[in-house]
Amino acid sequence: MTKLSVNVNKIATLRNARGGNVPDLLKVSKDLEGFGAQGITIHPRPDERHIRYQDARDLKKTVTTEFNIEGNPVPKFIELVLEVKPEQVTLVPDSVDAITSNAGWDTIKNKEFLTNVIKTFKDAGIRTSIFVDPDPKMIDGAKAVGTDRIELYTESYATNYTQNKEEAIKPFIIAAQRANELGIGINAGHDLSLDNIEYFAKNIPNLLEVSIGHALISEALYLGLDNVVNMYLHRLK
Repeated sequence: MTKLSVNVNKIATLRNARGGNVPDLLKVSKDLEGFGAQGITIHPRPDERHIRYQDARDLKKTVTTEFNIEGNPVPKFIELVLEVKPEQVTLVPDSVDAITSNAGWDTIKNKEFLTNVIKTFKDAGIRTSIFVDPDPKMIDGAKAVGTDRIELYTESYATNYTQNKEEAIKPFIIAAQRANELGIGINAGHDLSLDNIEYFAKNIPNLLEVSIGHALISEALYLGLDNVVNMYLHRLK
């Protein structure tokens, strides 16, 4: 069964809007685990506009499932991850002013940089994953830089799913097959939702983990966190 890691950035955004501690990020994360989530994901950005660096330190003490920290490996981020030592770090090439992640790594162009950063994390005992587009050349490049896993950037799948789901998923199946051939673990995330997650999970061979935040939290406004988490888990079986 594919594991569900819940990205709690949106909880932090809501908290920061009022400047206090409501909703309580730590409590929500603990509740999500209680509802069945198998991991907690955060994506701190340099301006700390949602997840704060201190949140990473605090969550490390309370998360009992798998803790995944995503982000662009700038020096401050690298220092944080090495301090906190989550189970997994996911490297994302987002710019400082990006609203959300919008592309995968060019693993060929950035080979030397990624190789060095990944080695730093793996030497510290942290599993590494890198955000990539569903391009077999980028998967080959991911193997060359030594990552443990890739996270398939699924925006194009989600965008095209309603028009033609078979065509939308084709490049992801090809990319996943290549990753399996190379012995790289497969994660996925970005714009996956209750509407499209089941078809994706059933068609991607050896999908280990999905990270879902925006859609899950938005759906929970209507259905409740407990219901939504278990609806995802049912679709991922």
